Amino acid sequence: MAPFTSVFRFRDEDGNIHYGEAGASLNHTKESLTGRLVQVFQGSYPWDANFILTESRRKVIEVLCHLPQTPIFMCVGLNYKQHAQEAKMAYGQYPVIFTKPPDALAGPFESIPVPAACLSMDYEAELCLVIGKDCKNFTVDADLSEYVLGYTAGNDVSSRYWQNPERSGGQHGSAKSFDKFAPIGPVITSTSAIPNPAELRLECFVNGSKRQSGKLDDLIFDTAAILAHSSRGTTIRKGTVIMTGTPSGVAAFMKPPTWLQDGDVVEVRLDHVGTTRNKFVFEDSS
Repeated sequence: MAPFTSVFRFRDEDGNIHYGEAGASLNHTKESLTGRLVQVFQGSYPWDANFILTESRRKVIEVLCHLPQTPIFMCVGLNYKQHAQEAKMAYGQYPVIFTKPPDALAGPFESIPVPAACLSMDYEAELCLVIGKDCKNFTVDADLSEYVLGYTAGNDVSSRYWQNPERSGGQHGSAKSFDKFAPIGPVITSTSAIPNPAELRLECFVNGSKRQSGKLDDLIFDTAAILAHSSRGTTIRKGTVIMTGTPSGVAAFMKPPTWLQDGDVVEVRLDHVGTTRNKFVFEDSS
């Protein structure tokens, strides 16, 4: 995998799409990335052998999702100690894994369409791993950077109505798998730039009001344990996004629950990665 600090995908003044080097920043944002003149990479994907930083520079007009597609989202439920406490739920010896389909993928600044059937809408700020090399039977003492391209921020958008056991049978995935229910970005920051993700802080804001804030040292299962469990006898393909769980503060456990409404803007901020900002647009139920 090619060396980079923080890579992102964008459209230039001529309408062409590139990957660019964003460099180091505590908080990459739409404003800090747009309008910049950045060095671009050759190659189609950051995990390609020919993905090389060139001397060519292009102006950023529009920041896009840094992955044009993904094979699948692998997701972890109930993976922060404080979140388990607010949910009054016990956790076991292994991570709880569910999936989202490829079409759940959305960019860091896209509007998120909410189908009329989706009620009790919630946010879940998450640290995400982007897999850069096919991985099977990873062990916790192996080198994570051999398989993980880097880290990004994500929102595991959830309709709690469909997550209710009477509709889901206790399965998480169907409530979280609607189109564009997984916005990620705005950059992928390399594992070399973040040697210890446990030191990062992850936050979520709704219309500017802080809802979630947690250090990643509160994780029940760390990134190595998650990858080891997810890849046991299973090939995790490059381009897969692993969403690692959410801290306390989700709408479902507020008193009363404070569900997302039409027009709400949700921001997810992760240290050294940046901030996603997505407006939620509810479909007309009439």
